[in-house]
Amino acid sequence: MAETRFDVLTIGNAIVDIIAPIDPGFLEREGLAEGIMHLVDAERSAYLYERMPADKTQVSGGSSGNTAAGVASLGGRASFIGKVAADALGDVFASDMERIGVHYGVSRLTDGPATARSMILLSPSGERTMNTYLGACHQLTPADISEDQIGAATVTYMEGFLWDPVEAKKAFVTAAHCAHKHERATSFTLSDPFCVNRYREEFLDLIRSKTMDIVFGNIEELKALYQTSSFADAVQGIARDAELAAITMGADGAMVVADGEIISVPAYPVAEVVDVTGAGDLFASGFLLAYARERDYRTALQAGCLAASEVISHIGARPVADLRALAAEKGVGV
Repeated sequence: MAETRFDVLTIGNAIVDIIAPIDPGFLEREGLAEGIMHLVDAERSAYLYERMPADKTQVSGGSSGNTAAGVASLGGRASFIGKVAADALGDVFASDMERIGVHYGVSRLTDGPATARSMILLSPSGERTMNTYLGACHQLTPADISEDQIGAATVTYMEGFLWDPVEAKKAFVTAAHCAHKHERATSFTLSDPFCVNRYREEFLDLIRSKTMDIVFGNIEELKALYQTSSFADAVQGIARDAELAAITMGADGAMVVADGEIISVPAYPVAEVVDVTGAGDLFASGFLLAYARERDYRTALQAGCLAASEVISHIGARPVADLRALAAEKGVGV
């Protein structure tokens, strides 16, 4: 086994988040369904960008990138693999990763689409509606997968959002094989119910074939995976198929399903839910770091819920507080 250089290595869509609060009528005027991620082309991306409020926040994002940021904030050693273009937003992404202490060394795309961006519209309720132009991030290929890096990471984590372009899908599987070759753990998140509905059988195969050792998802994603309206039935399904599953339940906390056992912990109270963007991503960061450090499942769940509680208390999908200090304050021994 290679020397361990990273606790968690994440692979996913490298996206710059452009976040702004909106008035209650904005979504209706633009024909957008609240709380849904809409995939848009370059033209629609430019159109929505022009119509967003002026007080935009611009920060590197993407589901797995957010998870890597959370790991770093908790004091873990994190690495990220994802594709950006050699453009201004690509610079934003790379410099953000360097600033927060996440290793990032993927070559830039010089001939092709622009760096991906997600325009995140925040309703007064805190619900987010995403309009995502995937651009360069869908140009990830197996050539971008570094076996040396993956072999040096205790656990590799991938996002279901990546399971769309053929070459990115190959990269996803290549990374899993590299991890197992070096006796390292693999994990992935179901990402979104629409992702699950598109790729249900392939996701189930990743789980049942043990290509993925750990599965992350929320209640709606899990129910979509097993095509049931019953959460209890979905939990039975994942207990049967997965070695280890970590399920988030919003205000009800989170649970682990492993070896026929269910362990659950409550959510940490939050004074005000400002923006739920990144809650699942940050849950994964806490859980994965605790897992990489061989903590018990209850501690891993608590670390995940604590990280999620911080990120939903402010605008943006990256932690603002020092999560390591917050964990120490709350007695969570991640």
